[in-house]
Amino acid sequence: MGASNNTTKCALYLSVFSVLLFVIAFSTPYWLVTDGRLQNPRFTNLGLWEVCFQQFQDIHRFYDNRFNGCMWVFEEEYYIIHDFLLPGFYIAVQFFATLCLVMCIIIVPLTIAFLRTSRSDDRYMVLLLAIGSCQVVGSVLGFIAVVIFGAKGDSRDWMPGWQNNDMGWSFALGVVGAVLLMPAGVLNMVEARRERYKRLNEISNREVSEYGDDYYQEQAKEAAMPSTSAQSYFAPEPSRPRRPQPGVTPTAPPHGGIQTDI
Repeated sequence: MGASNNTTKCALYLSVFSVLLFVIAFSTPYWLVTDGRLQNPRFTNLGLWEVCFQQFQDIHRFYDNRFNGCMWVFEEEYYIIHDFLLPGFYIAVQFFATLCLVMCIIIVPLTIAFLRTSRSDDRYMVLLLAIGSCQVVGSVLGFIAVVIFGAKGDSRDWMPGWQNNDMGWSFALGVVGAVLLMPAGVLNMVEARRERYKRLNEISNREVSEYGDDYYQEQAKEAAMPSTSAQSYFAPEPSRPRRPQPGVTPTAPPHGGIQTDI
């Protein structure tokens, strides 16, 4: 199993929890809601892809259309109010949130492959880096989306009854999910870096061990073999004729012999 220590297990739990929260936030229409204080609010709630109205009529247009119920924001009936319903910041929120969701979708198969990979596998470190990178990038993208929506979502020039509009629970889940992706990614990348150094140390220790064995084997062979210089040093010197003493007649050595007396 890939999650074999506390670091990877903690990163796995954070990843699953954050991805689940962001997927729920992405698909639910409660990013902006009315607080319920108005008797007949024209706007009730809104998500990234769905908006709910009650007898809503755009006062800036000369149309008699009144919108009721919840519909997709790109519905054909909303065409006449697209410039009001889809301002630039809202499109930016949809864009960055979608990119974050794409990162979350990529994380799922990578995590499954990681869980089926042993620690000794060469893909172990690569999967950790890939998962961690996707989580960090997804966290940044999701955080940008929630920051933009938090700054502009309840502004007075967008949805009616802005004094009574508040951020909903879908927005809160999106914030928590986007934020928790970051520590999960950092933990995975830290574990990948630790595994890389561990493998480098194992390789270097193996090389040193192999080199040391060869070195000591060569030293043992050299110690077992007699040295040529030592042999030549301790070899007996050849005898040579000695100088006769004064007044003594040297005795001729026998044929083939060497005179050694003084």
